[in-house]
Amino acid sequence: MKLHIVMVEPEIPQNTGNIARTCAATGAKLHLVKPLGFEITDKHLKRAGLDYWDKLEIEEHESLADFLQAYPIENHATFLASTKSQQTYCEEDYIKFNEVFILFGKETKGLPEDLLQAHLDRTIRIPMRSHLRSLNLSNSVAIIVYEILRQTNFEGLEEISSYFQN
Repeated sequence: MKLHIVMVEPEIPQNTGNIARTCAATGAKLHLVKPLGFEITDKHLKRAGLDYWDKLEIEEHESLADFLQAYPIENHATFLASTKSQQTYCEEDYIKFNEVFILFGKETKGLPEDLLQAHLDRTIRIPMRSHLRSLNLSNSVAIIVYEILRQTNFEGLEEISSYFQN
């Protein structure tokens, strides 16, 4: 399965760096949808991603409209991560798809309300206590990515560390 993580207008470079590192470690493709709240050359972004940038498949999009034109939601297994969803991220059977796109919105506002309303059946959320706003964005990405990978039995990932094989 090919996994795509789509960051719509991310604002915090450290979060995006952490997400880039998760994508590199898992083989997921990272999509960055502009405008970004930072420059790609930002030292905090690079530091959070460490030396994984050359191991990362990344695609930039000028706007959400450009991304949706290139990858129409109706033509792909696309899910929108939102605290406003009724369905949890682990209720979906991702293994039935060859390719999965997960969209995450900006840290301060999430995904656009009109996009969520148009695709309520494709929204997913991470359960949490009701009086809190949300989890950290990079943590949310990691939680959902690893659930999808768990469903594929971590296909393509190293199962046992080489440290233990000696």
